Amino acid sequence: MMASMNYRPKKRFGQNFLKDQGVVERILNAADIGPNELVLEIGPGLGALTDRLLPLARKVHVMEVDLDLIQALLDREAQNLVVHQGDALRLDWAHLLGDTERYKLVANLPYNISSQVLFKILDHRALFDRLVLMFQKEVGDRLAAGPGSKDYGILSVFCQLWFDVRKVVNVPPGAFNPPPKVTSAVLSFEPLAAPRVEVADEVFFRRVVKGAFALRRKTLRNALKGAGLGFDQLDEVMNAAGIDPARRGETLSLEEFARLAEVLKPHQTEGAERV
Repeated sequence: MMASMNYRPKKRFGQNFLKDQGVVERILNAADIGPNELVLEIGPGLGALTDRLLPLARKVHVMEVDLDLIQALLDREAQNLVVHQGDALRLDWAHLLGDTERYKLVANLPYNISSQVLFKILDHRALFDRLVLMFQKEVGDRLAAGPGSKDYGILSVFCQLWFDVRKVVNVPPGAFNPPPKVTSAVLSFEPLAAPRVEVADEVFFRRVVKGAFALRRKTLRNALKGAGLGFDQLDEVMNAAGIDPARRGETLSLEEFARLAEVLKPHQTEGAERV
């Protein structure tokens, strides 16, 4: 290991270090890393994954915010290890990783930033040709959920627009040091050649999806109005698009969200002024 097991995890960084080698093997099998490939790992911790990634990949980039763990990484003096010091949410991924080659992103994400990291991944999706990521199981269930499920939500829609999402394995608390209070899950994300449905304006599409889920217990009509997307002819426009305004956001498929964004877009300025 790159750092002593006497190292005391820091709560402010959400550190739960993976120690189960069986889980590490499942992650590596899902990542399927070849000798000429590049890898990015976020939050390498004590190096359970890093130690195994280095012999497999041409180069392994790691992003770590903890200065004590960074020193342990640098002391390793691995020729194919590139250490980026800082918060992964603040680092400039495009600048650090370049845009000429694609990476496999393999990480046991700190639970306290996992959703934020996912949004950053979505914004930089062109950098990656596979993701294998560990989440709190509750988050993992959301990412893989389909319409009509209580777990289906904003991240389900955004991720499934661009990726095939597959559950790899559930991971018990005892696989970590210290053990978290929840079960974890490893998910694999395979990028699609094109978005699953055509979206003309992704920024507005995201706004509509967030609005639809902002008030989960409300109808689409009321949720969209609450998000500033309502206007006088809202019901008429939605009905013409084949979407009942009395439905809830969690029942809409990707195709229906894309259609909803398409019909709402011409009214967005008008709607924002009237709400």
